[in-house]
Amino acid sequence: MTISLEALRRCSIAVDLGAARTRVYLRRTGLIVDEPTVAAVNTHTGGLIAVGTLAQRMTGRTPAHIRVVRPVSNGTVVDIEMAQRMLRLLLGNKLRRAWRRRPLVSAAVCVQHDADPLAQRAAVETLTGIGAKRVELVDALIAAAVGCGLPVERPEATMIVVCGAATTQVAVLSLGSIVAAERVPVGGETVDHAVVQHLRNEHALMLPSQAVRPLHLIVKDSAGGADGVPAVQSTEVHGRDVATGLARTVRIDVEGVRAAIRTPLTGVLDAIGSVLRRCPPDLVADLADRGIMLAGGSAVLPGFDTMLREATGMPLNIADHPDVCAVEGLGAMLDGKVQPLLLDAMVS
Repeated sequence: MTISLEALRRCSIAVDLGAARTRVYLRRTGLIVDEPTVAAVNTHTGGLIAVGTLAQRMTGRTPAHIRVVRPVSNGTVVDIEMAQRMLRLLLGNKLRRAWRRRPLVSAAVCVQHDADPLAQRAAVETLTGIGAKRVELVDALIAAAVGCGLPVERPEATMIVVCGAATTQVAVLSLGSIVAAERVPVGGETVDHAVVQHLRNEHALMLPSQAVRPLHLIVKDSAGGADGVPAVQSTEVHGRDVATGLARTVRIDVEGVRAAIRTPLTGVLDAIGSVLRRCPPDLVADLADRGIMLAGGSAVLPGFDTMLREATGMPLNIADHPDVCAVEGLGAMLDGKVQPLLLDAMVS
C-alpha cells in the first residue's frame, strides 16, 4: 500500500490495534490510550463489563456468565462490533463528543504488511463505526521503522524486526518502501505457550496465564555476571498439579525455561534469512554496518536479542520504547515530523 504523507497530516487520530494492546495517538497531544485489547462481556445481557487492564485481570477468573474476549487476533480485527465497543469505552465520552462536533475527522490505522483486503476492510469499518469519516491504512512495518527513528526515506537499507504478541514481521526498507518482508506466526504468545508446555511436560504443572510473564523476567534477570554463571539458577513456581488438580509449588531450572523460550524463536531466524536472500547485494552490504533494529512488545523477551546477534553476525539494537514504536511512528507522520525524499523526474 502507498502512504501519502499529505493525507496522513489531515488525520486527527492514529490507532494501533494490536493483538495484545490497543494504542491511540491524538494529533499534537500524544499517546492517550495504551490498554490491553481485551473486553469482558456478560453473556446473559450482552453488556460490556470491563475493557483494557481490568478485563485482562479477569482472564481465567470469571464465573460462567462472564466471558473475556479478544476482538483482535494475529493483528487482524476478527470481531468488528466488539472492537468498536471496546474503542468507544477506551476513548471516553469527551473525545467522542469532540468527534461529533467535527464530523470530518480522519483517522490512520496500522495494518500488517501482507494484510488481505478483508483484514484491511475490517480495520476501516472498526474506525468508521466509531465516528471516523475517512481512514488511512499504514503499513505497520513502515510506521514502526519511523517510530524507531530509522531513516526509512533515505536510499540506504534499514532492517527492522517487529516481534508482536502473535506474529513477528521482518522487513528491509529503502526509499520509504519495503524491499522485502516476511511474516512468521511466532510472537510473545507463542513463547508463553512454549513455557507452559515445558512446565507441563517436565514438572506436570499447569501454570496460570498471569504467571508466565513474571517468569520471563526471572529468566531475563538470571543472565548472570561477567563470569557467565547465572545469578539465579532455579526459582519456585506456583501452579496446579496436572494429575490431582491441587495447588503445588515446584522448583524449576531457569536454564530449562530459557531453552524452551529460545526454541520457537528460531523461526524468526529463518524469516531473516529469507528476507536477506531476496534483497540486492548492495542493500545487504549496508545492513552489515547498520545492523537490525528490534521493535515490538515482545522485543524484550529474554535472550532474543543475543540469539539474533549470534546467529546473524550483524549488530542489533533494541528500540528505546519498542512496544509503542508503531503508534509513535504514525503520530510522527500525523504531526508532520517526517519529510519525504523528493525524487523529481529529470528533464533532458
